[in-house]
Amino acid sequence: MPVMSIQFEKASGAGKGVYGAMGEIMLRLAAPGFEKFFQSPELKATFGGGESNVMASLASLGLQSRFISALPDNAIGTAALRTLRGFNVDVSPVVIKKNSRMGLYFLEKGANQRPSSVIYDRADSALCSLKSDEIDWKAAMEGVSWFHITGITPALSETASALSFKAVEEAKKQGAIVSIDLNFRAKLWNYGKDAKDVMPKLATMADVIIANEEDVQKSLGIGTDLDPAHGEIVRGRYEELAGIVFQHFADLSLLAVTLRESVSASYNRWSACLSNGNETVFSNTYDITDIVDRVGGGDSFAAGLIYGLSHFSDGEEALNFAVAASCLNHSIEGDVNLSSLDDIMKLYKGDASGRISR
Repeated sequence: MPVMSIQFEKASGAGKGVYGAMGEIMLRLAAPGFEKFFQSPELKATFGGGESNVMASLASLGLQSRFISALPDNAIGTAALRTLRGFNVDVSPVVIKKNSRMGLYFLEKGANQRPSSVIYDRADSALCSLKSDEIDWKAAMEGVSWFHITGITPALSETASALSFKAVEEAKKQGAIVSIDLNFRAKLWNYGKDAKDVMPKLATMADVIIANEEDVQKSLGIGTDLDPAHGEIVRGRYEELAGIVFQHFADLSLLAVTLRESVSASYNRWSACLSNGNETVFSNTYDITDIVDRVGGGDSFAAGLIYGLSHFSDGEEALNFAVAASCLNHSIEGDVNLSSLDDIMKLYKGDASGRISR
């Protein structure tokens, strides 16, 4: 019997439906190249955000994708919508709010022993004040067979947290598979709630949880001393971690854990594991020695995993597709994985030479 066969029976119809998500797309303002902030008097502007990155990636892989959010009624909000439409993402559920603002984040990319740095400016953004009765849930969830959200959205505000629960509840009513990327962000939980006050309850509604070891610690309150940033991956310890998570979340079908060994800001070893509570499979490991941009790496993994679980015959194949997709994203400037299905499949099948295609 293939590993994870039960999950694939559940996901077998997902590829025929709409893949939906809710979250905030932000204006990303990045220092050029690997410069420090304002080393040059300029910032490069693009758009990105956890859930929107996943929808853009899935749309690029040929799937029907729909994004629920809120944006300000101004030229910047319009440009963000235009960007998503350019990826062929359905943005019809996005609420346009007057007298609101765009969420921002500032990025300084690290190199070698200097880490990257992110500064958020998201308080009182359009999504932070979006209430559930402002969304036409019937239209937003129509045909949705898979729904994705991250731990970033409920971290933004009490209103955004309530909206996250409502979105997942509506997706479950629709019969959709729900994936949650825990995505712990310490700088965002500022409205009086800790991630451990919110995320365990949200995670009880998940079919698929995506995380790294810190997310499990800080979002779910499940302790572990795993630290791949400062040593080799010990597989047995991750199998143990998966077992503990499944003890806490009895209705969970799959747990995916990304394994990033950070040798430096420029050199990471990248892999992941996938567990159904009984068996755990580990992916190929990639040595990424010259990282161009690691922001969005987790989102590209999530998109790859969602695609893989909907299209491959067993868990190991889906996992290796996800890791290959994310590996390629480390070579691309910006949040969104611009790799095509052919690009990912070449690496997935073992062509890691990087030779020119003529």
